[in-house]
Amino acid sequence: MNEKSYFQRLHCEKDIIGMVHVQALPGTPRNHLAPNEIIEKALREAGLYKQFGLETVMIENMHDRPYTKVIRPEITAMMTVIGYEIKKLGLNCGIQILAGGNKEALAVAKAAGLDFIRAEGYVFGHIGDEGYFDSCAGELLRYRKEIGAENVAVFTDIKKKHSSHAITADVTLEETAKAAQFFISDGVIITGRATGEEPTVEDMIAVQPVGILKLIGSGITAENIEKYWNYADALIVGSYFKYGGIWAREIDPHRVITLMGKVSKLRQ
Repeated sequence: MNEKSYFQRLHCEKDIIGMVHVQALPGTPRNHLAPNEIIEKALREAGLYKQFGLETVMIENMHDRPYTKVIRPEITAMMTVIGYEIKKLGLNCGIQILAGGNKEALAVAKAAGLDFIRAEGYVFGHIGDEGYFDSCAGELLRYRKEIGAENVAVFTDIKKKHSSHAITADVTLEETAKAAQFFISDGVIITGRATGEEPTVEDMIAVQPVGILKLIGSGITAENIEKYWNYADALIVGSYFKYGGIWAREIDPHRVITLMGKVSKLRQ
């Protein structure tokens, strides 16, 4: 019998996804580490998460500021190696490549055996820090079929953080979730307006009628996780796990232990 995919397992048990914010990659303005140092740091962070009870991490090149919609080959190459090495630790692993590098993320996931990608701009258009993003669902899922990556789940942000949605102001969050479902998204990601900001409970309630997996993509802490627990199938945690709750800092073991302690009680 084939092992269940990560997507199938999410239907059975709520998951906590720990963020590995990969250090600035070669060719980006903030890069100061050699490739082997970047890989080793990402592996240490993933190993810490595993040590404290997480089963799933997601890698993201968030230090590659300022982001660009043109994803150069060295970024894809480095993220592939990092993802492949993390999978060898026995963890589930997803990936997001900024900004809007959804096809590149799928290629990495296929090559490295990753479990899911986080995709921006899946349905409807929006204005991000980097400019205009058009919807990509049709092209992205055709590419997934073309490279034989159907086992890689595509989780998609709707009304994405750090963005203007003025052009879709007349489209509600629920309608956006329904559009993502109709366009065969594997799950929608709900966020606050910026990194580290929680979504509103009202937003989570709004998408509940839509028959699709729901993930919270920002703002989860040990203090508010209970409030959101029954509204999401998975919770992505990044900023809270870092010292002082700042995404760019090192992982704070005390914060990981504290939140996972809450999770253990909520799972009982």
